[in-house]
Amino acid sequence: MQYHVPQFLEVEDKIFGQFMLRQFLYILGGVAMAYLAYTYLYWLIAIPIILACLGLSIALAFIPYNNKPFIFIMEAAIKYVLSPKLFIWKKIPKEKKQKGEEETSHGVYVPPLSESSLKDLAWSLDIKEHEVRTSHPLRKAPLLKDL
Repeated sequence: MQYHVPQFLEVEDKIFGQFMLRQFLYILGGVAMAYLAYTYLYWLIAIPIILACLGLSIALAFIPYNNKPFIFIMEAAIKYVLSPKLFIWKKIPKEKKQKGEEETSHGVYVPPLSESSLKDLAWSLDIKEHEVRTSHPLRKAPLLKDL
């Protein structure tokens, strides 16, 4: 039995004529706000409010910016305007640990290594790596590095 795999999941369905539900609700809200302003306000005050409501509703319904709905741009703009712009850097001194309290994030005690023991460890790892490369049973030809 074969099943139909849904495609175009990101495309909204057109419900009201050529409008998607989201677009229709934005337009309906803008027209409702414009009607309320026209009904209850003096016409000189109502005209700019009506134009602003209709312009905003058209922008919300039809204008994408960088392939994102306009509502995301409005949200970012409002957050930017309302957030503080002054960042003050204040240095916080680190707490010094006493000797013997050094632990990793897992809670395992790691003894401090001196420079000479680090060199010894690095040298032994280099020698071990060289022995593994030269004594590999499947290897037949020497590496260019070894020549």
